[in-house]
Amino acid sequence: FSLGDARRPLHETAILVEDIVHTQLINLLQQAAEVSQMRGSRVISAEDLLFLMRKDKKKLRRLLKYMFFRDYKSKIVKGIEEDDLLEDKFNSNNTNKRQKLAQDFLNSIDQTGELLAMFEDDEIDDVKQERMERAERQTRTMDSVQYAEFCESRQLSFSKKASKFRDWLDCSSMEIKPNAVAMEILAYLAYETVAQLVDLALLVKQDMTPKAGDPFSHAISATFIQYHNSTESTSVKTSLDSPENTPPPTPTPPASAGQQHLGKTPSGALGNGGIGQDSTKSKQRKRKKSTAACGMEAQSDAIQPSHIREAIRRYGHKIGPLSPFTSAYRRNGMTFLAC
Repeated sequence: FSLGDARRPLHETAILVEDIVHTQLINLLQQAAEVSQMRGSRVISAEDLLFLMRKDKKKLRRLLKYMFFRDYKSKIVKGIEEDDLLEDKFNSNNTNKRQKLAQDFLNSIDQTGELLAMFEDDEIDDVKQERMERAERQTRTMDSVQYAEFCESRQLSFSKKASKFRDWLDCSSMEIKPNAVAMEILAYLAYETVAQLVDLALLVKQDMTPKAGDPFSHAISATFIQYHNSTESTSVKTSLDSPENTPPPTPTPPASAGQQHLGKTPSGALGNGGIGQDSTKSKQRKRKKSTAACGMEAQSDAIQPSHIREAIRRYGHKIGPLSPFTSAYRRNGMTFLAC
């Protein structure tokens, strides 16, 4: 909800997103463990995750900013005064430990200077800017209660309950376990994966929404139609002309008899249930139908599981002869979203 979905997201969509995030983080942990073994370490540290993200400059820059703000938050929580800040400027091991750790490691593997240049780069993050503008549009029609709820939702993260997050990743069963800073980065990457799934799904949803006067509105992805149709009930007829899928006709009285009955029946007794049915029952059915219609309308605003699947398909789609070399994290047919 805080990233752009409807106020009441679909439970099926949340389960699918959780499964994708869990799968991607487990695969990322396995690759980080392999890197850690190669450099002879006994734990998975921030260096291993930075090494895996070194080829995606934009997302690596976003992670470095996150680590900088984590250090800044630690300073505020510890209540360091201005005099202490000036003294610790020359000894940043305690106050800027995450930033110094990342800077020292990237300096050791940087041969062109591109990685170290990111520490001084103030380029605007287009993705972050889009998310902030989307959040601003969401809050325009909110009252004070809704806005307070929205702000509370924006404060949620995977790092608030670190023990549960570690159990969710099943870190206890690993031979090489991640340390505290690595767990912070993994929690950040989990949040970024959810955010990017929402970003991509909203683009798919916008793409699939028919627009008046759009000459390409009929050009819908075949894969999206397949996923969308698979979620519908199997009881719906696939062919109206097929005798196998057509239910037996309901017995009806002759037309002449029906006209005679209709002529004798008072207008107040006519309803959805047929002839001779009580008016209260017809009103109850109308209420049920209107309630169901409102529920369907509310669900149509939420991100559907088919939108998530189509977003994943498009993100990992191979285009061009060199596409297999564009991602260093392709494994088991799924591309990593957050790194």
